[in-house]
Amino acid sequence: MHILINKNYLIFKNYKVKCAIGKRGIGYKRKEGDLLTPKGSYKIKFILYRQDRVKKIQSKIKKITIKKNMGWCNDPHSKQYNKLVKLPFNFSYEKLYKKENIYDIVIVLNYNMSPIVKNRGSAIFIHVTKGKYKRTEGCVALKKIHLLKIVKELKNNTEVKIGNQKFDFQF
Repeated sequence: MHILINKNYLIFKNYKVKCAIGKRGIGYKRKEGDLLTPKGSYKIKFILYRQDRVKKIQSKIKKITIKKNMGWCNDPHSKQYNKLVKLPFNFSYEKLYKKENIYDIVIVLNYNMSPIVKNRGSAIFIHVTKGKYKRTEGCVALKKIHLLKIVKELKNNTEVKIGNQKFDFQF
């Protein structure tokens, strides 16, 4: 079973939930910081989560606990571009241990990972939404309760398909 995402919804199995996407919509990413959610089909690399905020996360996917010294490199000048990094770090990065809850649960997609193309975009995640589905910098965001439900059902071969399609087909 695959996860299907368009500009308004995420669908997995018979579960359809509202989601937020990048501020400039869905498209083919050209560069870091273009505010697009990348169109395409992706695999799930692993799940990051805050153990202090999500007590027991159930999933068949590899899980990594977010620690205070963790970040994600978004600097194309670094050899660690688009990878998990340990802080302090000498290049630009996204801090993963945040006060706000958007990174309580993070599904890491394999966007721009094999091979990594410098400046093509980094840190494409499915994570917890800010408030009332505030648009993202390129990630997909949904309510924590929905993310927890989906994570339980994921398998290692689950693909994430992001596009502009309407969901008018049968499951």
